[in-house]
Amino acid sequence: MRRTVGVLPEGLAEAIRGTAEDIAEVLRTPRGGSAGSTRGARSAGGAGIAGGAGSAGNAAGHRGGLPVPRSTWTVGEAAAHLAQANALMADLVGGHERPYGDGTPGSLAEANERALAAFDERDPGPLAGMITEHAAAFLASVERRDPAETLSTPLGPMGPAVLGSYLLTHMLGHGYDLALALGRPHMLDARRVELTLPFMIAAMPRVTDPAAVTGLTARFAVRLRGGPAFGVTVTDGVVLAAHEPPARPDCTILTEPVAFLLLGLGRLDPWPVIARGKALGWGRKPWLAPRFPRLFRAP
Repeated sequence: MRRTVGVLPEGLAEAIRGTAEDIAEVLRTPRGGSAGSTRGARSAGGAGIAGGAGSAGNAAGHRGGLPVPRSTWTVGEAAAHLAQANALMADLVGGHERPYGDGTPGSLAEANERALAAFDERDPGPLAGMITEHAAAFLASVERRDPAETLSTPLGPMGPAVLGSYLLTHMLGHGYDLALALGRPHMLDARRVELTLPFMIAAMPRVTDPAAVTGLTARFAVRLRGGPAFGVTVTDGVVLAAHEPPARPDCTILTEPVAFLLLGLGRLDPWPVIARGKALGWGRKPWLAPRFPRLFRAP
């Protein structure tokens, strides 16, 4: 665990701010183009991040309609969801009650669709600005919270630091999707993934797939290559997650950090990751390693 500086752990504020800016750059850059060419187009046209008339506006609209891999959403819909989610997180940490589903993956998906239906913006340019603006609002508000305070969130009660980790995790997952859809480099790295662990550990028992854990009893130790480890214990379908691995795990999983997060968020399938050597499993029950990511349903 990183030491705490103020309310958030060391590096988390920078990761939130940097990730929001990276996503905004992905949204503002023409597909297959460079960030520099986008900045030049904006300054030459004087249109700002929302885009102007003519070819620049048409190109932005076209990008917004591109499909997101492994999703039913378009780029514009995914970016709109991110803007809305960042606003929601900023409101929550600011002390505003915002009911949003009942904490189950299905109810969160329904809440997402209702929110999108009530929000018309799909242009990547304005949405890029909203994503960074709301991330900055979150960071401004979180430092006014008591670190020991408990806040109500879509995935249950959390302290401000865990809510910050939630915000980062959510942005990294959808930021990866947007980068993939637009042919741009993604913004995930080992440092940012490590900062998602407080949320991932808190959320795992809440996003368990009942069908996948029914009848299962097993102890998992999960280690990020070059980074920290944590534990997950399943006892006849009841899941507990802890910041320390169990003393006698049935299955130890060593995984490359970026692969860990993408597996956990349902963006990758286990077997190709294992085949490329980015995840390894051993212990008394090594065959449980590929099963581990499927114990959970990403919201």
